[in-house]
Amino acid sequence: MFYNLSLKRTFIVLSSLFISIILCIPGRANSDVKVQNIKHFSSQDYTRVVIELSGQVEFNKCKISNPERIFFDLKNSYITKEIKTVLPVGDGILKSVRASQYNSETVRVVLDIEEISDWNYFIIENPARLIIDLKGKNKKSNSSVFLAKRRIVIDPGHGGHDPGAVGPKKLYEKNVVLDIALKLRKILQKNPMNEVFLTRESDIYLPLEERTAIANKKNADLFISIHANASPNREARGVETYLLNWTDDEEAMKVAARENKISLRKMRAMKKQFDILETIKTDLMRENKRDESVKLANYIQRSIISGVNEKYKNIIDHGVKQAMFYVLLGANMPSILAEVSFISNPQEENLLSNETYREEIAKALAEGIDTYFKSSPAIQKVAELTFHGLQ
Repeated sequence: MFYNLSLKRTFIVLSSLFISIILCIPGRANSDVKVQNIKHFSSQDYTRVVIELSGQVEFNKCKISNPERIFFDLKNSYITKEIKTVLPVGDGILKSVRASQYNSETVRVVLDIEEISDWNYFIIENPARLIIDLKGKNKKSNSSVFLAKRRIVIDPGHGGHDPGAVGPKKLYEKNVVLDIALKLRKILQKNPMNEVFLTRESDIYLPLEERTAIANKKNADLFISIHANASPNREARGVETYLLNWTDDEEAMKVAARENKISLRKMRAMKKQFDILETIKTDLMRENKRDESVKLANYIQRSIISGVNEKYKNIIDHGVKQAMFYVLLGANMPSILAEVSFISNPQEENLLSNETYREEIAKALAEGIDTYFKSSPAIQKVAELTFHGLQ
């Protein structure tokens, strides 16, 4: 009898312990956001980590030492089976990125740091991604050829399955802006001091965060994103140039919402997010980037209006504006987004379908870029001295 009671008690204790162990195993209970993928883009002094998610997520963050690392706890989330939970980086900035199911409702993503001078983060959506930018210690290049070039990254908007805006006669924004970008590169490359890169050279889809990462990886002096505007009002027409900043301008928010592929309601709601406003503030303060972007935007806007109006009269000047464009977030250099005409306007759609008009837009963009460089003595002097030293 005593033996049987002891066995029963032992069985009950072991059963309870077993149940407790099972309940502590991380699972998917109450978790609805999938962590689908983690990728990174690296250069000599810059790394961008992108965490792809199935939806918007709340998170906590922390930077700790010994060893130095940054971690993000993503709430109400779980890891898919397909994800690579350890991503080796080893680029001098990051050692690796690790992800694990911290508990049943939290995924922890850890960035193991080698050496950084600054870091930033933000979330964008459609699809949702948490983006972390890390800046390494500045490293001097010994290459005089590298110094001789004024590096320009041109970004033709949209592409692939994303056509952008579509005109009344079915002209696609993605095709128009790619052609303008290719023409612009050809013009800029006539100057041997220019080194020009395109984020895409064909009809492919490229996520917004990868476009900025390309510019940062190339250590570009300028980042120019080219788009064609659209409005429900078929009478709307003209040219406007944007730089990154928050705005209360309803029309500017509509343009940014369309380019960001989110609703205007979500665009308005973003203003209440302290993190995104702090990200923009930090972004604009970096290396006087806002002042230089304002200068670049003004030169390009004036150049398009004056250049194109010589042949095509009555091009409306909407001026330089600011809005929260995802594609400009995290760019380490002066950056702008040019809306070169309204593809939704029947007359301007006809203009954009004309190769000569697209050539004039490209020439005007090139002239604006050249004027900017001439107004920036530091960049111009280094390029000229080094280039002539190679002759």
